[in-house]
Amino acid sequence: MFRNYFKTAFRGFWRNKRISLINLFGLSIGMTASVFIFLWVQNEMSYDDYHPQKENIYRITNTIQVNKDENWVWQNSPYPMADACRNELAGVESATRIMPNEWATPVVRAGNNPEPQAEKNSAYVDNNWFSIFHYDFVAGSASNFNNDVYGLVLTATSAKKYFGNTDVTGKIMQINDQNYTIRAVVKDNPANSSFRYDVFMPLAAYIKGSKGNDASNWNNFNCMVFLKLKQGTQPAVITSGINGLIKKYRDGKAANHHTASLIPLSELHFETGLQNPSPTQGNRKTVYIFSILGILLLVIACINYVNLTTAKASLRAKEVSVRKIVGAGKASLFLQFLVESLVMSFTAMLISVILIQCLVPLFQVISGTRIVVSFSSPVILRIFLIVLAAVTCLNGLYPALLLSSFKPLEVFRGKKHLTLNDASLRKGLVVFQFCISMILITATVVIYRQMKYIQESNPGYSVSQLMAIRIPWKAPYNGLNEARTFLFASMKNELMKQQGIRGIATGNNEIINVTSATSGSVDWNGRDTTYNPTIARLSADAGFLSLFQLHMQSGRWFEEGKYDEKGFILNETAAREFRMHTPLIGQRIRMGGDTGQVIGVVKDFYYKSMHDKIGPMIISNNKGSDAYIFIRTEPGKIPQAIAATKSVWNQFLPNEPFQYSFLDDNFNNLYKADIKTSKLVFIFSLLAIVVSALGLFGLASFLSEQRTREIGIRKVLGASVQHIAILLSREFVWLVTIAILIAAPVAWWLMNRWLDDFAYRIHINIWIVGISGTIAMLIALVSIGSQTIQAAVENPVKSLRSE
Repeated sequence: MFRNYFKTAFRGFWRNKRISLINLFGLSIGMTASVFIFLWVQNEMSYDDYHPQKENIYRITNTIQVNKDENWVWQNSPYPMADACRNELAGVESATRIMPNEWATPVVRAGNNPEPQAEKNSAYVDNNWFSIFHYDFVAGSASNFNNDVYGLVLTATSAKKYFGNTDVTGKIMQINDQNYTIRAVVKDNPANSSFRYDVFMPLAAYIKGSKGNDASNWNNFNCMVFLKLKQGTQPAVITSGINGLIKKYRDGKAANHHTASLIPLSELHFETGLQNPSPTQGNRKTVYIFSILGILLLVIACINYVNLTTAKASLRAKEVSVRKIVGAGKASLFLQFLVESLVMSFTAMLISVILIQCLVPLFQVISGTRIVVSFSSPVILRIFLIVLAAVTCLNGLYPALLLSSFKPLEVFRGKKHLTLNDASLRKGLVVFQFCISMILITATVVIYRQMKYIQESNPGYSVSQLMAIRIPWKAPYNGLNEARTFLFASMKNELMKQQGIRGIATGNNEIINVTSATSGSVDWNGRDTTYNPTIARLSADAGFLSLFQLHMQSGRWFEEGKYDEKGFILNETAAREFRMHTPLIGQRIRMGGDTGQVIGVVKDFYYKSMHDKIGPMIISNNKGSDAYIFIRTEPGKIPQAIAATKSVWNQFLPNEPFQYSFLDDNFNNLYKADIKTSKLVFIFSLLAIVVSALGLFGLASFLSEQRTREIGIRKVLGASVQHIAILLSREFVWLVTIAILIAAPVAWWLMNRWLDDFAYRIHINIWIVGISGTIAMLIALVSIGSQTIQAAVENPVKSLRSE
């Protein structure tokens, strides 16, 4: 019986090749796009899901109240907090620490390459790190690492990078002039891991190298602390205990402003509110948006099948009636039409599998996610099976119910076998399709304009052709001392002699993302003692103003000479919010241990991304705190400037790897997540629009064929081509117009909610919605235009010959 069902299904597809190809093409596109979206969503939602007993692992989060209106939230904790939790809290089974090398990149020498290399993806970990978190060991073991203060664990990728193979246990790597022995090699971290480090060093080695300065300091928040709780222990009990430890070990004033909490390992990826969040963190709102988009793409693709199947139901009315007369039951017919849907859906799935295999590398580049599609993976198979089942049900249930419900006698008597509700449902589905298309078009336009606004807005400075090199904080140039100041001055003088270099300046932060801030350590004449705002801090030299093309609002910038080392420059926001005595220039400011006076006010510039509002900033001339040398290159001479800078670097820092970056690239990286989202929205929106247009094309084509004789009679009676074309397209135009009217306010509301994440944003004017509606209407007209015109110009003799 089932064999006959499949034979009948294939025969039906062959007889209606045009409609079948439209259905197949639309379903394949919809399923491919949806599977990619669901793979990405699954990857985001399953971060750190592979660790055993993950439900019992938590990280300590510390909240510091810096003023009555603001808190700083840190993922780092004091080093001794882990030992205190392990020893004094009964519900803690074990505790471990990790200290990523984010500020001081280790210098590695390994293998046959004598050149120093910077290892950015490295971290110091406790010796029990590998017993709490899961790693697959390729060579060696965790116990070997635990027993060696100067042992190393590498990932397979880093082992191949430094030695060319993974058989490296027992070999020596020199890191920061200290020899380490490789004790184990582990598989690379999964794509959905929060711990993307390639080199693991013992935390004991760091403590030994720092002479134990951090081991007992409860005021230095330098490492992340993870706790594994005993089965059944309530996190709230442990949280209370940790806050008790804070009051016990920190001095009273600091403890009063410090509270701790626990965040589950499963929530780490979507954590919000951190002062310096990890670049791998996700956005839960974006995940929800794409989940909905994936479902909508499937629904839109299935709507095409339902519309075209129900539209051509009249052609199958007699077939169904004959089958019923010769004994076929309603259940048998229902199953027949459901099998047809399954065959179509399964064929589309096979095409999707091929497309996905071909497009995975492209999707990885666009999404920035290292997703591996392996059909032996239970997760991948589950996604495909769920999509196949969903499509089969969405495609098949209603058409099967409709087609199997025809009554033979009424069909043979010539009575109408499709009800008004069937036609209304089809129209409603077309409206729904174009509502979604209209919303997606609006989203694409708004996101494009917001990204363009960011790119074209004047940030208040220029980073064109600006290169940055970071000087490491290492002896003899570490700390606020004359040796480091002398190094910077010597390198600046030497760089200015080189070809291809136009200007030089130094500072403690890249101007595009100033991370240094203070609260409660700044005072000035007339300050309200309850006002302790978070103030961004920037150190800059005399050449900083001209190099970055900043503009003064009043006063002056720093000048060469020691007399400006106690001078401070405010940005406009600080000058406005501090409410200092007037005249502003010359007013006293104390910051940290330095007391000086205001010498100028610089115009506001974006020292963070446009997601954040510009806050108060104080700029100092503290040369000993500088970390960067900024170099403006001559137009067209970037390669020469890079080569010259490397030569000077090797002259002064021969044992350090030369690294540089261009600030315009770093500026774009601030919006990397937004750019990625905009690309994905554009691509999937385009696919949704194509599928919707394809369905409209197929529906217009079929209905034009159904009305061939009517069109012929009208032409014989004198109707013009224009009149016929309007007649055939009028219904579709009304449906699309209704869709636009429904979708416009929804799109406006949704995109305003998205723009709320930006402190500086565009406004959605009526013309943006109007443009989106016009595009949707043009797409609809193009989709149905070719079919209506073709039907209108057809020779009426052909259609009426059989009458």
